[in-house]
Amino acid sequence: MHANDHPDHAAPVQIVEGTVRTRFAPSPTGYLHLGGLRTALYTYLLARKYKGSFILRIEDTDQEREVPGAVELIYKSMAAAGLHYDEGPDVGGDYGPYIQTQRRDTYLPYARQLVESGHAYYCFCTKEELESRRAEATARGETFKYDKHCLHLTPHQIQEKLQSGIPYVIRQNVPTEGTADFDDLLFGHVEAPCDTLDDNVLIKTDGLPTYNFANVVDDHLMGITHVMRGTEYLSSTPKYNLLYKALGWTPPVYVHLPVVMKDATRKLSKRYGDPSFEDLLQMGYVKEAIINFIALLGWNPGDDREFFTLEELVEAFDVRRLNKAPAIFNMEKLTWFNWEYIRRMTPEAYLQMVTPWFDQALAGKNIDYPRLAQLMQDRTEVFNRVPDMVRFLAQVPEHGLDMYVNKKQKSSLESAVTALELCRPLLAQAAPWTEEAIHDALLGAIQQAGLKNGTVLWPLRIALSGQQSTPGGAIEIAWLLGREETLARLDQGLHRLRTAQPAATAPEA
Repeated sequence: MHANDHPDHAAPVQIVEGTVRTRFAPSPTGYLHLGGLRTALYTYLLARKYKGSFILRIEDTDQEREVPGAVELIYKSMAAAGLHYDEGPDVGGDYGPYIQTQRRDTYLPYARQLVESGHAYYCFCTKEELESRRAEATARGETFKYDKHCLHLTPHQIQEKLQSGIPYVIRQNVPTEGTADFDDLLFGHVEAPCDTLDDNVLIKTDGLPTYNFANVVDDHLMGITHVMRGTEYLSSTPKYNLLYKALGWTPPVYVHLPVVMKDATRKLSKRYGDPSFEDLLQMGYVKEAIINFIALLGWNPGDDREFFTLEELVEAFDVRRLNKAPAIFNMEKLTWFNWEYIRRMTPEAYLQMVTPWFDQALAGKNIDYPRLAQLMQDRTEVFNRVPDMVRFLAQVPEHGLDMYVNKKQKSSLESAVTALELCRPLLAQAAPWTEEAIHDALLGAIQQAGLKNGTVLWPLRIALSGQQSTPGGAIEIAWLLGREETLARLDQGLHRLRTAQPAATAPEA
């Protein structure tokens, strides 16, 4: 198979508004992986760009691989992504049913039509016979291809086997000479020598169609005008076009999308632990950030913009700016996107999203969530990291005394004791218990004592939080904890410092 770009590949793509019908056709085999999400997104954008129709179709003919509950998960994921379809199993439409197993009676008549025209044939070879021939081909160092054994059966032999109830499949009769071809908006003219193509099974022994046949029949019957799918189907599409020609149908416009790679050598794959769309949502990635990031894996707007709402993506989308090269999924870049989206949220939206994550660590604690949210918003990259960042407010984690020593402040354990002893009565008497009152009391006393702010506030933060990095400083933490808890933690820190050995190392702050 080889592809030749059209000379006018960069020319405007002529698509008539209102006539476009695209489909996303996943198999219910588990969570929606990110490559599938990107296909769904581009298919959606193309339909919306040209004021067409976007269809969801469930391709469940491979019953052995179907995962219970996966269909409902597809509906949920599409809704979560904001990719609302005009027709589908759960919303209806004029071209249903939209689940292939519910259309099983649709396919056999077309397969028989192909048999009658000589473009397909009954095959009665058993699984064992096929495996034996495959092993022989492998031993010869050849790629196994069905040898058209059953094509040579006489009509009488075929009728006898059918009447005897011998299991059969219907295979496509691919020509042995010439080429099969198609045109693709990205890859140009693609063709393959027919003698390299296998005779695909169209109808399986259980009467269900294979994907190779069902997608052709359904795309035609549903009036699909543009098919977007992964480049893994490039090698199969010449055979699909042979079916279109044999049935006298006009094929759709094809757009084969580059694969999404984990790195330069490996595709994204659930089997290697790469996340699905649902995984990312559960980890606390913002759906808008995921969609924005996924859109840029294989497409660019032609300018320096990086941030788009879904509506802005519809406006900017242009199939001419799709890239043929594989796209690398960079988790760090997605995390940066997510952080930017979180920073740009309204305080109210952030508080609503972060509250369940606060609850994981702080449920039952009297912590002011709105104030904590103000301190956390700029620090939140991914929401699943939030519980560990705020858990110190529920309980001081174990920490070494060396944390009280700050080289930048030229402090020591002795100076930490002095700092906490200075703070103790001030925090006990600060009134009212507000950040402003705490701030004024502490900083006024520090100035009078001729000390640096950091020399006092650093050990106070360690005593209150048990960690060197916190949302907010000692004053904000004290206010969030309340007077009683603040004094209890300060006293515990003082006790440990007073009873400690004098030696302590000084880490970098």
